[in-house]
Amino acid sequence: MTYITRTIWILSLVSLFTDMASEMLYPIMPIYLKSIGFSIVLIGLLQGIAEATAGLSKGYFGKLSDISGKRKPFVQLGYTLSALSKPMMALFVFPLWIFLSRTLDRFGKGIRTGARDAMLSDEATPETKGKIFGFHRSMDTMGAVLGPLIALVYLYFYPEHYKTLFLIAFIPGLLAVIATIFLKEKNKSISTEKVNVHFFSFLHYWKESSPEYRTLIAGLLAFTLFNSSDIFLLLKAKDAGLSDTMTIGIYIFYNLVYVIFAFPLGIVSDKIGFKKMFIFGLCMFALVYFGMVFSKSIFQFIVIFFLYGIYAAATEGISKAWISNISKKQDTATAIGTYTAFQSICAMIASSMAGLIWYNFGASATFMITGIFCLFIIAYFLFNVKEIKNPLGE
Repeated sequence: MTYITRTIWILSLVSLFTDMASEMLYPIMPIYLKSIGFSIVLIGLLQGIAEATAGLSKGYFGKLSDISGKRKPFVQLGYTLSALSKPMMALFVFPLWIFLSRTLDRFGKGIRTGARDAMLSDEATPETKGKIFGFHRSMDTMGAVLGPLIALVYLYFYPEHYKTLFLIAFIPGLLAVIATIFLKEKNKSISTEKVNVHFFSFLHYWKESSPEYRTLIAGLLAFTLFNSSDIFLLLKAKDAGLSDTMTIGIYIFYNLVYVIFAFPLGIVSDKIGFKKMFIFGLCMFALVYFGMVFSKSIFQFIVIFFLYGIYAAATEGISKAWISNISKKQDTATAIGTYTAFQSICAMIASSMAGLIWYNFGASATFMITGIFCLFIIAYFLFNVKEIKNPLGE
């Protein structure tokens, strides 16, 4: 695995530690929020606003990173803010404070994502990007296995003592920040001309980008528009009668499946093409959401979350590798940042709509509507999106 360079290893370890901190809290977040008085609608709104904040800042800071020619400062600042947000959640339970803390975490993600993904892309060739992004996602998601495991053990001995977990989560977050110190940037020729970057300046990239980019992004965003937060899947499992321990356990299982399959599916995608792999992932997603309508037993949820892990492994890293392969090298952070900016706006709408549909019509309607819509997205990718044979890597 000579293509896994020192920089890729460090970025992957940083992501592992950060995800360990975040995912230590993620499966208990809906339970914690409900325990302090958040309704299902408010939970959906919180997730939506937090993701929108992350997305819009991804676009701006991705553009800023490309123009400045620097990556490391954005990576360091982003991971630092996310680490600091964890203990903040334990200080107060006021809704406004919870919104602020959660938004700070997502803002940190927005600052670092474009620059980090550009660093990963710079370490790869068009022929190895599926492997590189798959490896990074696998390491990242290993944190999503270890984090909930720690939460599971802790809650076994201290049930319903949620606040202390937010303080414990600061430790791996701090380790991630320390690891960024060892990153080294490649020397780049940077223009000395001063350029003003407005918060929404990344929107110009949409107009300047290639038709292939816009066609791909349109399909990805349409999918995101109905792909609500994973929190709703966990709430469905919880409402079906699973205990806190079983809910966290099944989330760990999902992430373990993701870890196991992300790297090999990345390797396969380099051979068969990103389009085929992504469509395969969408088919898994549709099966998951249709299956959630009828799932009631622990065995059924195990099957559903296994398929959900396959879906994630086949799409999340692949989509960014695909975008980087059809974008100019000097615009990588902007291309990914622009996508994730629009993506997070769609995610905000998706989570808010999911909360409202659930509240008014029940969980089954939420999952059925999402599954049906996914079938239209599969058709879009089959007939409208083309695999690019000659990536614009330079």
